[in-house]
Amino acid sequence: MSSTYRVEGMTCDHCRAAVENHVGAVPGVTAVAVDLATGTVLVEGDPEDRLVRDAIVEAGYAVA
Repeated sequence: MSSTYRVEGMTCDHCRAAVENHVGAVPGVTAVAVDLATGTVLVEGDPEDRLVRDAIVEAGYAVA
């Protein structure tokens, strides 16, 4: 299963790494792919949506 999130404020590789690390630590996440050009985060696996959103916020970004 995969879900895509629109994330505001990601502009560089540091942003990518922060989001990938935080979201990747969520139980049920098997893979994370950040696309800076489109401002999206693709999450593979079966995590709780709320936990993924919380992880993005904890990384310092807003879910659109």
